[in-house]
Amino acid sequence: MELYRKISDYLRLIKFSHSVFALPFAFTAALIAAEGIPSVYQIFWITVAMVGGRSGAMGMNRIIDRKFDALNPRTKNREIPKGVLKTGEAFVFTAVAFAVLLLAAYKLNPLCFKISPLVILVLFTYSYTKRFTWLCHIVLGLALALAPLGAWIAVRGTFDPEILPLCFAVMFWVAGFDALYGLQDIDFDKKQGLYSIPSVFGVNASIRIARLFHLMTIVLLLSLVPVFGLTGFYLLGVLIVSGLMLYEHSLVKPTDLSKLNIAFFNMNGYISITVFVFTLFSYLLPL
Repeated sequence: MELYRKISDYLRLIKFSHSVFALPFAFTAALIAAEGIPSVYQIFWITVAMVGGRSGAMGMNRIIDRKFDALNPRTKNREIPKGVLKTGEAFVFTAVAFAVLLLAAYKLNPLCFKISPLVILVLFTYSYTKRFTWLCHIVLGLALALAPLGAWIAVRGTFDPEILPLCFAVMFWVAGFDALYGLQDIDFDKKQGLYSIPSVFGVNASIRIARLFHLMTIVLLLSLVPVFGLTGFYLLGVLIVSGLMLYEHSLVKPTDLSKLNIAFFNMNGYISITVFVFTLFSYLLPL
């Protein structure tokens, strides 16, 4: 029971269930890179790399932000501020997670291994950006955009610019929903001198910026069609994603933020999975 409880504490620390946000986009890039289904070996090590990288990033974020988390009513019950996990325990967990990422990168190919320290640097840097720039949402988006880029390199073994529109689509998608999510902390961020789109530009402008970011996401997803010859199934998936984004934004109003968590947790999971599933259909059931 003690081991089970400890594992549960670590999974809550990194919000393991949120892995659904970026992992499907990594698999989407892997499908496109392989022009079909990648090998089982590649799928396995891409998954290991994603879990290790994301776990390390979240662990590091919780360590670096622990003092702010303790002061914020929304986050004061997180594992480190509450004392469920000690900072040292979280640090060991984070180090192991990043070691797993390095191992997976080594197993995939030489280029993946060479760039893996740069990936860790970006993941580490994000946690500090809110202290000096409202572009922190873009940096978070960049961190998650490394998922499809890494998966592409894992399959191809090369860096190729044609995958960048998918990476930028993920970046703006994440930046958009993170800007909305930041509306919860607008007063706290102002009080603590932290930077975010909501704390700098206000509620109304933040919602408009998030909408612009998500419009850019749709345009970038559509731009992949002629480059990779994706079929009508993929286009149908992008259409569904557009509808999900419209619904997501309909839930968030300047005068009513009560449905913000539904918009963040539910819709974004559906969006990433939809892109992956319909990209898969595009290769399995070509029109």
